[in-house]
Amino acid sequence: MARERAGEVLAANLRLLREESGLSLSELARRSDIAKGTLSQLESGAGNPTIETVFSLSSALQVPVSSLLSQRTDPDVVLVRSADLEVLSSNAVDLRMLRRLDITAEVVEVYDQRVRPGETQQSAGHHGREHVIVTGGNLLVGPPDNPFELGQGDYVCFPAARPHIYRSLGGPVTSVLLLEYPADAGPPTVAGCAVPRSEPTVVKPVG
Repeated sequence: MARERAGEVLAANLRLLREESGLSLSELARRSDIAKGTLSQLESGAGNPTIETVFSLSSALQVPVSSLLSQRTDPDVVLVRSADLEVLSSNAVDLRMLRRLDITAEVVEVYDQRVRPGETQQSAGHHGREHVIVTGGNLLVGPPDNPFELGQGDYVCFPAARPHIYRSLGGPVTSVLLLEYPADAGPPTVAGCAVPRSEPTVVKPVG
């Protein structure tokens, strides 16, 4: 039942955003490289979208991921039950979006992220920046040629427009992922992350 409700939210948002953009199903299929039949299923509330599918739609529609996954209402008190969330899965990662925060010129999406051992999640890049906080296990994350090794309590921020990977080092990893986008969902910003003047050196690149 929870997955059905989540599918209905995605279906309604996808249909509305596509129509607001003046795109036909065929044109959105071309821009997102997703089959027209798959898009039709998603708009009808059927199908089981992967992480790659949702991010491709986000890029094609030029909107944050949360615009596809969040209900339009935003009450003063927000209680999120994990069991009610749509799970976006790939070969290595499960994502559950907990909240979208609109902060001045930025949008911040908060995810519960779980990385399964034995696989590597690869991303070619997308707009915004990624903030990762590991709450359990050990995670390899960041540029494929120079990733960061994070342990419990470690944090890293990096430009998401560049290629990056996620890989568990050992057992399962639990973490919090924050995706930060420009509010206008414009082109990716590849500027570095702001850091305190006394920059900590707890997290170092592996290599």
